[in-house]
Amino acid sequence: MSADDRQWHIQLREGDVGRYVLLPGDPGRCEPIAALFDDAAFVASNREYTTWTGTLDGEKVSVVSTGIGCPSSAIAMEELIKIGADTFIRVGTSGAIQPGTPEGQLAVVTAAIRDEGTSSHYLPMEFPAIATPQVVDAIATASRRLGISHRLGVTQSKDSFYGEVEPERMPLAGRLADRWNAWVAGGAICSEMEAATIFVIGAIHGVRTGGVMQMHSGEGEVDRNQLLSASVEALRVLIADDRENRRWP
Repeated sequence: MSADDRQWHIQLREGDVGRYVLLPGDPGRCEPIAALFDDAAFVASNREYTTWTGTLDGEKVSVVSTGIGCPSSAIAMEELIKIGADTFIRVGTSGAIQPGTPEGQLAVVTAAIRDEGTSSHYLPMEFPAIATPQVVDAIATASRRLGISHRLGVTQSKDSFYGEVEPERMPLAGRLADRWNAWVAGGAICSEMEAATIFVIGAIHGVRTGGVMQMHSGEGEVDRNQLLSASVEALRVLIADDRENRRWP
């Protein structure tokens, strides 16, 4: 850590973020999310990590980009936890797994297939990557409140984007196809690149995690505002629930 106590990668110190944090991958998505906060202000940007902080219903909240994939997401989680954040929602896009998924429908992620390598450096692969039920419920409640189409289910977290979208050209094409068919048969609803590690790190540190992903099947345009609005509304649900029940931390 540097002399001024900023975390190495996110370049933030205690007090720079709220306990509630949204985690998009794309730094360019931070400002549009922050625009839905009250009194939002830019805090820092370093590498793939951009941070804005504001308030919702009087509670400090933040949005911090993680970049693409589990390794950079793990760094963001570790450093944010060190400076006081304890509630995280992954906000992103994903590939639809189930045939017939409506383009742009939101996936409220309940758990993740650990088809990536980062989380294996934390816990054996037999340990499940599960979202916090309270966060799952908050995202689903927010989506219903806003009238946004959504479904609950399991995501596949992977390390290779092109291994999913162009598997036929890979030397392991047959193995990739077999595994994809297994995810379909098992009822997994989407494929992305961060949730499993976020959930596993959350379990180790005793913090809350969840994920909301907009699902794509490659057909037509989608309304990105639905994804952003649902994630911010989910924070409002959590804030109200925490105040009413005093159950966190």
